[in-house]
Amino acid sequence: MSSLTQSATLINGFQMQKVIEFSPRVLKAPFFLRIAAFCIDYMLVMSVPIVWLLSSKFFGDGSNASISNTVWLFVVIVWLIDFLLLPLFRGRTFGKMLAGITIVKADGTKVRLGGLLRRNVIGYLLSIATFGIGFLISAVNKTGRSLHDYVAGTVVVYGRKRQA
Repeated sequence: MSSLTQSATLINGFQMQKVIEFSPRVLKAPFFLRIAAFCIDYMLVMSVPIVWLLSSKFFGDGSNASISNTVWLFVVIVWLIDFLLLPLFRGRTFGKMLAGITIVKADGTKVRLGGLLRRNVIGYLLSIATFGIGFLISAVNKTGRSLHDYVAGTVVVYGRKRQA
C-alpha cells in the first residue's frame, strides 16, 4: 500500500496524502489472514475474563469463581481500544497489526470514526445475525469485502502504510 500513496504539501499544518491507483482487488487481504487477525483480537478481548477466573481460582479462596461487572467493564474497555481506537488512529486492530493487514475506505483513504462504528458495531452485528454468512462473503467475492465492509464502505488490504 505504501507504493500507492504519495505525500502532498502541508495544509494547515497537516500532511495530506493523495491515494493514486488504488485497487482493492489487487491489494485485498486473504480470507484466512483476516480470520487469523479476528481470532487474535477475540483472544485478546476474552483474555480479560479468563485471566480473572484463573487468578481468582488459584489465588482466591477457591470457592465459586464468578465474573463481576467490573471485569465485564474491562472487557468493554479492551474491545473499545482494540476495535475502535486502534483502527481510528492506526487503521488496524491488534490482530490486523500482527497479520500485516489494514482497514481503509473503499477509495483507499483513512477510515473515520463514523465508518468504524458502522463497520465494527452495526456491520459485525449484521454479520453475526446472518449466522456468519456475512463474514464468509469475503471468501467468495473478488474484492475480498465482507458484509460489514459493505455496510461501512471499507476494505481490508494486505500491507502496511509506510510512515512518512
